[in-house]
Amino acid sequence: MSSISDICFVGGGVAGLLSARIFALAGAQVTLIDKNSIGQESSWAGGGILLPLYPWRQADAISELVIPSIAAYPELAQTLIESTGLDSDYTVSGLLMTQLADLQQAQNWCQRYGFNPSPIPASLQARFPQPNPQSLYLAEIAQARNPRLLKALKQDLIQRGVKIVEQCAIEKIQLKNQRIVEISSATESFAINQLVLTAGAWTTDLWTQLLGKNTVAPEIFPAKGQMILLEAPIGTLDTIILENDRYLIPRLDGKILCGSTVESAGFDKTTTAGASQSLAYFAKNLLPALASAPIIHHWAGLRPGTEQGIPYIDKHPEISNLAINAGHFRNGFAMGPASAQLLYDLVTKQTPQLDPAPYQLSAKH
Repeated sequence: MSSISDICFVGGGVAGLLSARIFALAGAQVTLIDKNSIGQESSWAGGGILLPLYPWRQADAISELVIPSIAAYPELAQTLIESTGLDSDYTVSGLLMTQLADLQQAQNWCQRYGFNPSPIPASLQARFPQPNPQSLYLAEIAQARNPRLLKALKQDLIQRGVKIVEQCAIEKIQLKNQRIVEISSATESFAINQLVLTAGAWTTDLWTQLLGKNTVAPEIFPAKGQMILLEAPIGTLDTIILENDRYLIPRLDGKILCGSTVESAGFDKTTTAGASQSLAYFAKNLLPALASAPIIHHWAGLRPGTEQGIPYIDKHPEISNLAINAGHFRNGFAMGPASAQLLYDLVTKQTPQLDPAPYQLSAKH
């Protein structure tokens, strides 16, 4: 059996990494376990826009996590560069949303949460013919390049002494007096002080496998998303474009990410020609400069979906040393830092900076 840590996380996506980091920063001994490699599932597969798509159409509980999270990113990105030498390509690239039938609601949301819509730059209008009176441009919206941020977070945790265990699928727990005393895979066991499940789309299945069906459980399901990457000259696009739930994200090296589908396909991550063609048509129709841009990569990920997109961040009502931070759907990065802080406050019994009620296991998500 491995030596006991203060806290153990099962699931190494962005929620697990950021949660492990906040405990490590506080001086805790931390173990982070993943059934595959750290950061290789939904967190790796996403786009990295640091704002939900059309946040005014979503529950307030999402915005309440997003606002402090995106405020934390400039310092987080710089700190990771200083501690690891790895740049996550955190970039304030701005966001243009077009064809908004609910523009007034969008403007009301911006006013409520302190965003200031800006005139669309002339340089953007010259390359992009679609802006219209129903468009909204937010110049301060940023992005991060998911794989690079995940790599930096992993390296930062290693340097802070976090024990990272990969290729380790947890299969069983041992309970005693409503406390988890041990978890185990087929080949290894870990003594537990505090356990947190941060397993993304797999959290509900793992929860049920470990605890059985006769316990309160999160309702998290896999929501498949396919994306493509286009090769384009640097400067082809420098602003994120969002239209009708699909988007273009320009990277610093000129590549342009186009996403994404939302599919119900269980845990199947197979890519399809139909999705690739649909995304390519969208990209090239939206931005004619991409007419001859080749597709250089096509992939799929499984988002941890909930009914309203609200994550579960809570302590188990009966098992005293079990908690959860999962179910962020498309917004694991945009809600990640504040989600980790709320989890930390709950586990350490501090007064939460946010109202925890919407994220409780008993709440509607």
